[in-house]
Amino acid sequence: MREALDQWDFVIAAYAVTVIGTLALVAWSWLAMRAAEQRRERARRK
Repeated sequence: MREALDQWDFVIAAYAVTVIGTLALVAWSWLAMRAAEQRRERARRK
């Protein structure tokens, strides 16, 4: 085990959390957009 803490471990972890969070938000938004488009198309057909 190392005595000194390495700041790069925290920096890399922060970037990883940010990238994963951003990808999750993009995927969630894309799915919500597709659902809204499908609802709009169903409403137009009625």
